[in-house]
Amino acid sequence: MPKHAPLAGPEPWPTELRVSADRRTLTVRFEDGSAHALAAEYLRVESPSAEVQGHNPSEKRTVPGKREVTIRAVDPVGNYAVRITFSDGHDTGLFTWSYLARLGRDHATLWPAYLAALAAKGLSRDRA
Repeated sequence: MPKHAPLAGPEPWPTELRVSADRRTLTVRFEDGSAHALAAEYLRVESPSAEVQGHNPSEKRTVPGKREVTIRAVDPVGNYAVRITFSDGHDTGLFTWSYLARLGRDHATLWPAYLAALAAKGLSRDRA
């Protein structure tokens, strides 16, 4: 990927995006040396799409049944994001570099919160 000078502030800039051979993990490395291996399931249930996030925090949807989802494609959108197409057909929402960095940085908070929301709603990672 080409070098990028941030326009304002320390926006993360990726140096590598790699989908694993089994299509279940996207590894993102940034210029600052940080790297995150993000599971396809995690990316899918935290998709930045309005379908998942809603239009405000109270509308966020808990998405069940995505344990077996894989990454079909990762397509660049301009020089600021990628569109991820998942094996269940979901492909809306743009994963910006800063959103991918946040998903990696905040995994220890976001993933347990997702699992707790599933449990509270009687939902499963295995079925919708």
